[in-house]
Amino acid sequence: MIQKRPVQEALNAARIRGSLLEWYRKHQRDLPWRRTQDPYRILVSEIMLQQTRVAAVIPYYERFLSLFPDASALASAPEQALLAAWAGLGYYARARNLQKAARSMLESGQFPGDYAALRRLPGVGDYTAAAVASIALGLPHAALDGNVLRVLSRLVAERGDIKSQVVRKRLGSLAEALLDRRRPGEFNQALMELGATICVPKQPLCADCPIRLPCQAREEGVQNELPLNGVRPSASRRQMHLLAVEKGNKILLWQRPADSQRLAGFWELPEREQVPGATGCGAAGGFRHTIVNTTYLVQVYQATLGRRPLPRGRGPGKSALFQWVAKNRLRDLPLSTTARKALILLAYIPKQ
Repeated sequence: MIQKRPVQEALNAARIRGSLLEWYRKHQRDLPWRRTQDPYRILVSEIMLQQTRVAAVIPYYERFLSLFPDASALASAPEQALLAAWAGLGYYARARNLQKAARSMLESGQFPGDYAALRRLPGVGDYTAAAVASIALGLPHAALDGNVLRVLSRLVAERGDIKSQVVRKRLGSLAEALLDRRRPGEFNQALMELGATICVPKQPLCADCPIRLPCQAREEGVQNELPLNGVRPSASRRQMHLLAVEKGNKILLWQRPADSQRLAGFWELPEREQVPGATGCGAAGGFRHTIVNTTYLVQVYQATLGRRPLPRGRGPGKSALFQWVAKNRLRDLPLSTTARKALILLAYIPKQ
Protein backbone atom coordinates (compact mmCIF):
# COMPACT_ATOMS: atom_id res chain seq x y z
CA MET A 1 0.00 0.00 0.00
CA ILE A 2 1.35 3.42 -0.99
CA GLN A 3 1.88 5.73 1.94
CA LYS A 4 0.78 9.30 1.49
CA ARG A 5 3.70 11.71 1.81
CA PRO A 6 3.64 14.70 4.09
CA VAL A 7 2.19 17.76 2.32
CA GLN A 8 5.33 19.82 2.76
CA GLU A 9 7.41 17.11 1.09
CA ALA A 10 4.91 16.47 -1.69
CA LEU A 11 4.48 20.16 -2.49
CA ASN A 12 7.74 21.99 -2.86
CA ALA A 13 6.11 25.20 -4.09
CA ALA A 14 9.25 26.75 -5.57
CA ARG A 15 10.07 23.58 -7.52
CA ILE A 16 6.51 23.30 -8.81
CA ARG A 17 6.49 26.96 -9.90
CA GLY A 18 9.80 26.61 -11.72
CA SER A 19 8.86 23.37 -13.50
CA LEU A 20 5.44 24.64 -14.48
CA LEU A 21 6.62 27.99 -15.84
CA GLU A 22 9.48 26.41 -17.79
CA TRP A 23 7.03 23.97 -19.39
CA TYR A 24 4.51 26.73 -20.14
CA ARG A 25 7.05 28.94 -21.90
CA LYS A 26 7.93 26.06 -24.22
CA HIS A 27 4.50 24.58 -24.84
CA GLN A 28 1.83 27.26 -24.46
CA ARG A 29 -0.72 27.58 -27.24
CA ASP A 30 -0.67 30.73 -29.35
CA LEU A 31 -4.01 32.28 -28.37
CA PRO A 32 -5.04 35.80 -29.46
CA TRP A 33 -5.70 37.08 -25.92
CA ARG A 34 -2.18 36.07 -24.92
CA ARG A 35 -0.78 38.57 -27.42
CA THR A 36 -2.17 41.61 -25.64
CA GLN A 37 -1.81 43.42 -22.33
CA ASP A 38 -4.96 45.49 -22.94
CA PRO A 39 -7.13 44.90 -19.83
CA TYR A 40 -10.36 45.40 -21.79
CA ARG A 41 -9.44 42.72 -24.32
CA ILE A 42 -8.35 40.34 -21.57
CA LEU A 43 -11.67 40.91 -19.79
CA VAL A 44 -13.57 40.16 -23.02
CA SER A 45 -11.65 36.91 -23.45
CA GLU A 46 -12.28 35.77 -19.88
CA ILE A 47 -16.01 36.49 -20.13
CA MET A 48 -16.23 34.59 -23.41
CA LEU A 49 -14.27 31.65 -22.01
CA GLN A 50 -16.76 31.13 -19.18
CA GLN A 51 -18.23 27.66 -19.84
CA THR A 52 -17.08 27.79 -23.47
CA ARG A 53 -14.27 25.92 -25.24
CA VAL A 54 -11.20 27.83 -26.46
CA ALA A 55 -11.64 26.66 -30.07
CA ALA A 56 -15.21 27.99 -30.13
CA VAL A 57 -14.22 31.34 -28.60
CA ILE A 58 -11.35 32.33 -30.92
CA PRO A 59 -13.38 33.43 -34.01
CA TYR A 60 -15.99 35.15 -31.83
CA TYR A 61 -13.30 36.99 -29.86
CA GLU A 62 -11.63 38.33 -32.99
CA ARG A 63 -14.90 39.33 -34.67
CA PHE A 64 -16.27 40.91 -31.47
CA LEU A 65 -13.18 43.07 -31.02
CA SER A 66 -13.26 44.15 -34.66
CA LEU A 67 -16.76 45.49 -33.96
CA PHE A 68 -16.20 46.75 -30.42
CA PRO A 69 -12.45 47.44 -30.06
CA ASP A 70 -12.73 49.29 -26.76
CA ALA A 71 -15.08 49.91 -23.84
CA SER A 72 -16.50 53.04 -25.47
CA ALA A 73 -17.53 51.19 -28.63
CA LEU A 74 -19.11 48.38 -26.62
CA ALA A 75 -20.93 50.73 -24.25
CA SER A 76 -22.64 52.54 -27.11
CA ALA A 77 -23.51 49.48 -29.21
CA PRO A 78 -27.21 48.82 -30.00
CA GLU A 79 -28.41 45.69 -28.21
CA GLN A 80 -29.33 43.90 -31.46
CA ALA A 81 -25.81 44.46 -32.82
CA LEU A 82 -24.32 43.20 -29.54
CA LEU A 83 -26.46 40.06 -29.52
CA ALA A 84 -25.80 39.38 -33.21
CA ALA A 85 -22.04 39.49 -32.53
CA TRP A 86 -22.49 37.05 -29.61
CA ALA A 87 -25.05 34.76 -31.29
CA GLY A 88 -23.89 31.14 -31.15
CA LEU A 89 -21.69 31.49 -28.05
CA GLY A 90 -24.58 30.88 -25.66
CA TYR A 91 -25.14 32.18 -22.13
CA TYR A 92 -26.22 35.53 -23.53
CA ALA A 93 -26.43 37.26 -20.16
CA ARG A 94 -22.63 37.41 -20.49
CA ALA A 95 -22.91 39.79 -23.45
CA ARG A 96 -25.37 42.07 -21.70
CA ASN A 97 -23.29 42.09 -18.52
CA LEU A 98 -20.14 42.83 -20.50
CA GLN A 99 -21.84 45.88 -22.01
CA LYS A 100 -22.96 46.98 -18.53
CA ALA A 101 -19.36 46.57 -17.35
CA ALA A 102 -18.14 48.73 -20.26
CA ARG A 103 -20.63 51.44 -19.32
CA SER A 104 -19.50 51.24 -15.70
CA MET A 105 -15.91 51.77 -16.82
CA LEU A 106 -16.87 54.80 -18.87
CA GLU A 107 -18.72 56.28 -15.91
CA SER A 108 -15.71 55.81 -13.63
CA GLY A 109 -13.29 56.98 -16.31
CA GLN A 110 -10.95 54.01 -15.95
CA PHE A 111 -10.54 50.26 -16.00
CA PRO A 112 -10.89 48.74 -12.50
CA GLY A 113 -7.56 48.84 -10.71
CA ASP A 114 -7.81 45.91 -8.32
CA TYR A 115 -9.60 42.64 -7.58
CA ALA A 116 -12.38 44.22 -5.50
CA ALA A 117 -13.22 46.74 -8.22
CA LEU A 118 -13.25 44.02 -10.88
CA ARG A 119 -15.49 41.86 -8.70
CA ARG A 120 -18.06 44.67 -8.61
CA LEU A 121 -18.46 44.65 -12.40
CA PRO A 122 -21.66 42.99 -13.68
CA GLY A 123 -21.07 39.34 -14.61
CA VAL A 124 -17.62 39.14 -13.00
CA GLY A 125 -17.25 36.42 -10.37
CA ASP A 126 -14.36 35.30 -8.20
CA TYR A 127 -12.52 33.41 -10.94
CA THR A 128 -12.85 36.09 -13.63
CA ALA A 129 -11.80 38.86 -11.24
CA ALA A 130 -8.73 36.87 -10.17
CA ALA A 131 -7.79 35.96 -13.74
CA VAL A 132 -8.06 39.53 -15.05
CA ALA A 133 -6.37 41.00 -11.96
CA SER A 134 -3.40 38.66 -12.34
CA ILE A 135 -3.05 38.60 -16.14
CA ALA A 136 -3.89 42.21 -16.99
CA LEU A 137 -2.82 44.00 -13.80
CA GLY A 138 -0.08 41.71 -12.44
CA LEU A 139 -1.80 41.37 -9.05
CA PRO A 140 -1.22 38.24 -6.93
CA HIS A 141 -4.57 36.45 -7.01
CA ALA A 142 -4.94 32.72 -7.69
CA ALA A 143 -7.51 31.96 -10.40
CA LEU A 144 -9.54 28.82 -9.78
CA ASP A 145 -11.32 27.47 -12.86
CA GLY A 146 -12.28 23.92 -13.73
CA ASN A 147 -8.88 23.11 -15.23
CA VAL A 148 -7.03 24.40 -12.17
CA LEU A 149 -9.33 22.55 -9.77
CA ARG A 150 -8.66 19.30 -11.64
CA VAL A 151 -4.88 19.78 -11.56
CA LEU A 152 -4.83 20.63 -7.87
CA SER A 153 -7.19 17.86 -6.85
CA ARG A 154 -4.90 15.32 -8.53
CA LEU A 155 -1.79 16.95 -7.15
CA VAL A 156 -2.89 16.25 -3.57
CA ALA A 157 -5.20 13.28 -4.38
CA GLU A 158 -8.23 15.16 -3.06
CA ARG A 159 -11.01 12.63 -2.29
CA GLY A 160 -13.75 15.18 -1.59
CA ASP A 161 -16.44 16.26 -4.07
CA ILE A 162 -14.92 19.02 -6.19
CA LYS A 163 -18.29 20.79 -6.30
CA SER A 164 -18.31 21.11 -2.52
CA GLN A 165 -17.56 24.59 -1.20
CA VAL A 166 -15.40 23.05 1.53
CA VAL A 167 -13.24 21.28 -1.05
CA ARG A 168 -13.06 24.35 -3.28
CA LYS A 169 -11.95 26.46 -0.34
CA ARG A 170 -9.28 23.90 0.50
CA LEU A 171 -8.00 23.83 -3.09
CA GLY A 172 -8.20 27.62 -3.23
CA SER A 173 -5.86 27.83 -0.25
CA LEU A 174 -3.49 25.44 -2.02
CA ALA A 175 -3.60 27.59 -5.17
CA GLU A 176 -2.72 30.70 -3.14
CA ALA A 177 0.19 28.86 -1.51
CA LEU A 178 1.58 27.76 -4.88
CA LEU A 179 1.01 31.09 -6.69
CA ASP A 180 4.11 32.78 -8.07
CA ARG A 181 3.58 36.29 -6.69
CA ARG A 182 6.17 37.82 -8.99
CA ARG A 183 4.49 36.40 -12.12
CA PRO A 184 0.90 35.67 -11.05
CA GLY A 185 -0.66 36.05 -14.49
CA GLU A 186 1.81 33.75 -16.19
CA PHE A 187 1.55 31.20 -13.38
CA ASN A 188 -2.26 31.15 -13.48
CA GLN A 189 -2.23 30.70 -17.24
CA ALA A 190 0.35 27.93 -16.93
CA LEU A 191 -1.82 26.03 -14.46
CA MET A 192 -4.89 26.48 -16.69
CA GLU A 193 -2.89 25.38 -19.74
CA LEU A 194 -1.70 22.27 -17.94
CA GLY A 195 -5.29 21.33 -17.14
CA ALA A 196 -6.49 22.06 -20.67
CA THR A 197 -3.78 20.15 -22.55
CA ILE A 198 -2.09 17.60 -20.24
CA CYS A 199 -4.06 17.02 -17.04
CA VAL A 200 -7.25 16.48 -19.04
CA PRO A 201 -10.45 14.96 -17.58
CA LYS A 202 -9.99 11.50 -19.08
CA GLN A 203 -6.68 9.70 -19.58
CA PRO A 204 -4.34 12.50 -18.44
CA LEU A 205 -0.95 12.56 -20.17
CA CYS A 206 1.09 12.05 -17.01
CA ALA A 207 4.30 11.21 -18.85
CA ASP A 208 4.31 14.72 -20.34
CA CYS A 209 3.40 16.53 -17.14
CA PRO A 210 6.04 18.89 -15.70
CA ILE A 211 4.79 18.32 -12.13
CA ARG A 212 4.26 14.55 -12.30
CA LEU A 213 6.83 13.79 -9.59
CA PRO A 214 5.03 15.54 -6.71
CA CYS A 215 1.60 14.42 -8.01
CA GLN A 216 0.00 12.23 -5.36
CA ALA A 217 -2.76 10.93 -7.64
CA ARG A 218 -0.21 9.67 -10.17
CA GLU A 219 1.83 8.02 -7.43
CA GLU A 220 -1.26 6.26 -6.09
CA GLY A 221 -2.46 5.36 -9.60
CA VAL A 222 -5.81 7.13 -9.18
CA GLN A 223 -5.36 9.96 -11.69
CA ASN A 224 -8.18 8.59 -13.87
CA GLU A 225 -10.57 8.51 -10.90
CA LEU A 226 -10.03 12.09 -9.75
CA PRO A 227 -11.43 14.62 -9.32
CA LEU A 228 -14.71 13.42 -7.81
CA ASN A 229 -17.57 15.36 -9.34
CA GLY A 230 -20.56 14.19 -7.33
CA VAL A 231 -23.71 12.85 -8.98
CA ARG A 232 -24.34 14.07 -12.50
CA PRO A 233 -27.96 14.88 -13.40
CA SER A 234 -29.51 12.41 -15.85
CA ALA A 235 -29.62 13.38 -19.51
CA SER A 236 -32.88 13.79 -21.41
CA ARG A 237 -33.99 14.09 -25.04
CA ARG A 238 -36.70 16.21 -26.62
CA GLN A 239 -38.13 16.43 -30.11
CA MET A 240 -38.35 19.84 -31.79
CA HIS A 241 -39.99 20.59 -35.15
CA LEU A 242 -39.02 23.90 -36.77
CA LEU A 243 -40.71 25.41 -39.81
CA ALA A 244 -38.99 27.44 -42.51
CA VAL A 245 -42.05 29.30 -43.79
CA GLU A 246 -41.14 31.27 -46.92
CA LYS A 247 -42.78 34.01 -48.97
CA GLY A 248 -40.69 35.12 -51.91
CA ASN A 249 -37.30 36.17 -50.64
CA LYS A 250 -38.54 36.39 -47.05
CA ILE A 251 -38.81 33.90 -44.19
CA LEU A 252 -41.05 33.91 -41.14
CA LEU A 253 -39.32 34.52 -37.80
CA TRP A 254 -40.46 35.56 -34.34
CA GLN A 255 -38.57 37.57 -31.78
CA ARG A 256 -38.45 36.70 -28.11
CA PRO A 257 -39.74 39.62 -26.01
CA ALA A 258 -37.41 41.77 -23.93
CA ASP A 259 -38.71 40.21 -20.70
CA SER A 260 -38.19 36.61 -21.84
CA GLN A 261 -36.37 34.46 -19.28
CA ARG A 262 -34.38 32.84 -22.11
CA LEU A 263 -32.71 34.50 -25.09
CA ALA A 264 -34.47 37.85 -24.69
CA GLY A 265 -34.38 39.77 -27.99
CA PHE A 266 -33.25 36.78 -30.07
CA TRP A 267 -34.98 35.66 -33.27
CA GLU A 268 -36.36 32.15 -33.74
CA LEU A 269 -37.87 29.98 -36.44
CA PRO A 270 -41.41 29.01 -35.42
CA GLU A 271 -42.20 25.56 -34.14
CA ARG A 272 -44.90 23.56 -35.88
CA GLU A 273 -47.57 24.21 -33.24
CA GLN A 274 -47.04 27.97 -33.51
CA VAL A 275 -48.11 28.00 -37.18
CA PRO A 276 -51.11 25.65 -37.42
CA GLY A 277 -52.04 26.99 -40.86
CA ALA A 278 -48.72 26.08 -42.52
CA THR A 279 -48.91 23.70 -45.48
CA GLY A 280 -46.51 21.71 -47.63
CA CYS A 281 -44.31 20.76 -44.68
CA GLY A 282 -41.55 18.85 -46.43
CA ALA A 283 -38.63 17.61 -44.35
CA ALA A 284 -35.39 19.47 -45.12
CA GLY A 285 -33.14 17.68 -42.63
CA GLY A 286 -32.27 17.61 -38.96
CA PHE A 287 -29.58 18.08 -36.34
CA ARG A 288 -28.93 17.72 -32.62
CA HIS A 289 -28.53 20.58 -30.19
CA THR A 290 -27.56 20.09 -26.55
CA ILE A 291 -28.22 22.54 -23.73
CA VAL A 292 -26.74 21.41 -20.41
CA ASN A 293 -28.27 17.92 -19.94
CA THR A 294 -31.01 18.12 -22.57
CA THR A 295 -30.42 17.05 -26.17
CA TYR A 296 -32.89 18.41 -28.69
CA LEU A 297 -33.50 16.29 -31.79
CA VAL A 298 -34.44 19.02 -34.25
CA GLN A 299 -36.26 18.40 -37.53
CA VAL A 300 -36.56 21.25 -40.03
CA TYR A 301 -39.43 21.49 -42.51
CA GLN A 302 -40.02 23.86 -45.41
CA ALA A 303 -43.57 25.25 -45.54
CA THR A 304 -45.83 28.01 -46.83
CA LEU A 305 -48.70 30.03 -45.37
CA GLY A 306 -50.49 30.96 -48.59
CA ARG A 307 -52.91 33.82 -47.92
CA ARG A 308 -53.35 33.01 -44.27
CA PRO A 309 -52.59 35.81 -41.77
CA LEU A 310 -49.48 35.76 -39.63
CA PRO A 311 -49.83 33.71 -36.45
CA ARG A 312 -50.57 35.62 -33.27
CA GLY A 313 -48.08 33.85 -31.07
CA ARG A 314 -48.87 30.47 -29.60
CA GLY A 315 -46.92 28.00 -27.52
CA PRO A 316 -43.40 29.16 -26.62
CA GLY A 317 -43.95 32.45 -28.45
CA LYS A 318 -47.34 33.47 -27.09
CA SER A 319 -46.16 37.06 -26.70
CA ALA A 320 -43.91 36.83 -29.73
CA LEU A 321 -43.70 39.28 -32.59
CA PHE A 322 -43.86 37.41 -35.92
CA GLN A 323 -42.31 39.09 -38.93
CA TRP A 324 -41.41 38.37 -42.51
CA VAL A 325 -37.65 38.92 -42.67
CA ALA A 326 -35.66 39.32 -45.87
CA LYS A 327 -33.15 36.49 -46.25
CA ASN A 328 -30.33 38.94 -46.91
CA ARG A 329 -30.89 40.40 -43.40
CA LEU A 330 -30.51 37.11 -41.56
CA ARG A 331 -26.78 37.46 -40.95
CA ASP A 332 -27.32 40.77 -39.15
CA LEU A 333 -29.87 39.47 -36.65
CA PRO A 334 -29.22 37.85 -33.26
CA LEU A 335 -30.42 34.32 -34.06
CA SER A 336 -30.82 31.57 -31.49
CA THR A 337 -28.45 28.65 -31.97
CA THR A 338 -31.25 26.34 -33.12
CA ALA A 339 -32.47 28.94 -35.65
CA ARG A 340 -28.90 29.52 -36.85
CA LYS A 341 -28.24 25.79 -37.30
CA ALA A 342 -31.53 25.36 -39.17
CA LEU A 343 -30.80 28.29 -41.50
CA ILE A 344 -27.31 26.92 -42.17
CA LEU A 345 -28.90 23.55 -42.96
CA LEU A 346 -31.17 25.33 -45.47
CA ALA A 347 -28.16 27.22 -46.89
CA TYR A 348 -29.76 30.60 -46.10
CA ILE A 349 -26.72 31.72 -44.13
CA PRO A 350 -23.11 30.48 -44.33
CA LYS A 351 -21.58 28.22 -41.72
CA GLN A 352 -19.36 30.28 -39.41
